[in-house]
Amino acid sequence: MNSSLNNIHVSQVTPSNSDSSESLTLPLTFFDLLWLKHKAVERVIFYRLTDATRSFFDLVIVPNLKSSLSSALSHYLPLAGKLIWNPLDPKPTIVYSPNDAVSFTVAESNAAFSRLSGNEPFPPSDLYPLVPELRVSDDSASAVSFQVTLFPNQGFCIGVTTHHAVSDGKTTTNFLKSWAHTCNQSNIPLPEDLIPFYDRTVIKGPPEIDTKVLATWHSTDKPKSLKLIPKPPEIDSDVVRFTFELTREDIQKLRDRLQRESYSEKLRLSTFVVTFSYAFTCLIRSGGDDPTRPVGYRFAVDCRRLIDPPIPTSYFGNCVFSAVKLPLMAGMFLGEDGFVAAARLISDSVEGLDSNVAWKIPELLETYANAPAESLFVSVAGSTRFGVYGLDFGWGKPVKVLIVSVDQRGKISMTESRDGNGGVEVGLSLKKHEMNVFIDLLHDGLNN
Repeated sequence: MNSSLNNIHVSQVTPSNSDSSESLTLPLTFFDLLWLKHKAVERVIFYRLTDATRSFFDLVIVPNLKSSLSSALSHYLPLAGKLIWNPLDPKPTIVYSPNDAVSFTVAESNAAFSRLSGNEPFPPSDLYPLVPELRVSDDSASAVSFQVTLFPNQGFCIGVTTHHAVSDGKTTTNFLKSWAHTCNQSNIPLPEDLIPFYDRTVIKGPPEIDTKVLATWHSTDKPKSLKLIPKPPEIDSDVVRFTFELTREDIQKLRDRLQRESYSEKLRLSTFVVTFSYAFTCLIRSGGDDPTRPVGYRFAVDCRRLIDPPIPTSYFGNCVFSAVKLPLMAGMFLGEDGFVAAARLISDSVEGLDSNVAWKIPELLETYANAPAESLFVSVAGSTRFGVYGLDFGWGKPVKVLIVSVDQRGKISMTESRDGNGGVEVGLSLKKHEMNVFIDLLHDGLNN
């Protein structure tokens, strides 16, 4: 345990209707199985509150958060349940039984709130104490766990750790919005778009796709196990995490540049394409001048509105496809036209998405299987469309929302800017000297 953190207590929170006899079982779909052993998704949401004394935290903040969490869970029973993999079953199942509960840790930190929630680089490991662990064994795994940490007279944060096979970013964000709504406006029923849709029959794919996806995990030590892929070795001490913001004006400037330099080409220059192309190019260039380095990218796509017929946006679970491009060579992005080259590829990847995404999963699995082990694989977590800066539990909107897992080179996070003016926040971690190069490249590209 980090010396800056004092665990006050750990409790179990049950859904408010847990005294009923209602049980719920949900089979995993192939979309869920794609994430079966991936590391859990960890988020930290920071709230500035100078009135956050220990007494106010204990008597007001924590009780309100716990009671509203209990109420919100009554709509999202699977989150209070577990992933279960019985020996005779071909795949795991999400099971909620009466009196199941989520873990709720209450802690206090003497770390600098303004540093962790600010815009200057800091070690990514400083966030680790703020997120709770998931209970995971071979045959059982918790769906989610929570931690609320006080920074006396500075604010507090909510840490959320989610099993990715249970829910994707859209589902997790919908739940957090439901929890915030219940905490802040307990007398107003949940909006219809936040009430989860559980019908798994709307997810359709090619024959035997479950078996094919499960087969991708057979190279692990225990394929029929819910244990996650081990976390990488401890992060180097010279690695720093940084969040930069591209304003709406920055993005438009970059879009104009791409339109000039791509000549007559018709590129799809959405906010995502422009932002990711720019971050990707700067990240590749910060890694050195060797043009033969293998690189690639991956970004997740919410398929709810892509599939025909569309699936409700409140669908509970994973409904995500990964757009992947590899292997590529770093040299494509090192020259003056590298930004355009990245935008052309990423634009094509977005344009290639259609209602047949589920039928492209076997091809996706083959691409992963053939990926060069040494390639710098740039992947994106989060989305600019989740609206996470609207998560107001009654003490104002967040000052910072961070995804903890972007603690290794090649992983970046994206979210909308806090001010809601159309900008984008991008988080990533690099070694200090690489981060200095990266930041210089960011600024140079915007000033040219």
